[in-house]
Amino acid sequence: MCSQTTLDPSRLGRIPMWMQRYVDERKYAGSSVLIHHQGQEAFFHACGLRNVEQSLPFQRDTIARIYSMTKPVTSVALMMLAERGNFHLDAQVSDFLPEFSNMHALVPGASRMDQTEPSTTPTLHQLLTHTSGLSYPFNPGLLPSAMENQSIVFGPREGLLANRVTALADLPLAFHPGSRWEYSVGIDVIGRVVEIVSGKTLDQFFQEEIFDPLGMSETGFTVPKDAGDRFASLYTPLAGNAMDLNSAETGGDSLRLTDSYEDSAFLDTTMCSGGGGLVGTIDDYAKFVQILRNKGQGNGHRLLSSRTVEFMMRNHLAGDIASMGPSSFAEQPMEGTGFGLGGSVVIDPGRTATPGSLGDFSWGGMASTFFWVDRSNDVTAVFFTQLSPSSSYPSRSELKALVLGAMIE
Repeated sequence: MCSQTTLDPSRLGRIPMWMQRYVDERKYAGSSVLIHHQGQEAFFHACGLRNVEQSLPFQRDTIARIYSMTKPVTSVALMMLAERGNFHLDAQVSDFLPEFSNMHALVPGASRMDQTEPSTTPTLHQLLTHTSGLSYPFNPGLLPSAMENQSIVFGPREGLLANRVTALADLPLAFHPGSRWEYSVGIDVIGRVVEIVSGKTLDQFFQEEIFDPLGMSETGFTVPKDAGDRFASLYTPLAGNAMDLNSAETGGDSLRLTDSYEDSAFLDTTMCSGGGGLVGTIDDYAKFVQILRNKGQGNGHRLLSSRTVEFMMRNHLAGDIASMGPSSFAEQPMEGTGFGLGGSVVIDPGRTATPGSLGDFSWGGMASTFFWVDRSNDVTAVFFTQLSPSSSYPSRSELKALVLGAMIE
């Protein structure tokens, strides 16, 4: 990878002021940013608090919920197994999980859950790219409402992954696989496939095959026992459920505590959610991001071949996400943005309305965390904070503008 781009330190100096403004305006309790250029650390800053109630600072070793930034890790795990010849991506998920045989999809315009028609079974590729017909409870529509009513979620204390996936398979699909894009729990199903194929639980596979080789010693589905008060609390500006993306009702406090580090479900988890279950430090996640930047290699270990990583970071849709008729929430702009395996891909920077480069690969999490890999300029960035939902403020596009504004040739 070759880049003539340099990062102007004085322009990077704008980032701490931007971060502090978010804290001063009580939008975020605290945050941290870690930037690498050509594989070397170019910038780090943390400010604000990880715990408002006890005035504990947001620091480099703060442990945060990364939620959907778990998805790229699960996608890498599946591709590691694919490289070993265990399956091809067009295999139907029912080849591994028989409960997904004999699928049905809601008919177009359905007003009831029983208005269905026979459907093909989603493939692994469709699950990876959110074109499977599955959904999330926070999306609009019949299937999300049914998931909400039946508590088909993949939270840290929702029981075993196998049981949640089986319950999910009893519901019809929102649409025929491949016909639309809708953000979904498909990567949670992929996590279960990883378990079936590898013969390991998802946490075991992650630990032995990804975290240990990369030196990610403080990342997992449960907060490390010795973390103490380094685990950040989670806040929300909403008056109700912090995960309700359709709610516009704000509370009196823009930083209402919604998950305290002292009694969080992440202290004693039962669910290994490949779609959103990991917690960890910013340095740990930066190690994972580096294997994407470094084409499958990190910490002296090769997890994937360079060709596989290049394949993952290409657009796997026919066009951009917007062209596939989504009505769902997404962690990234839909215009000018495609989707690869585990993250979004910028295919037309101008149409995204977010400063960036062609080919940028990125994804975020519900607590407003974010990462991206700018292959054109050999820059990677990771942003940590703890505010849900992630749609509350335009911090991601603002941070990308700040970083792009620091690039000079």
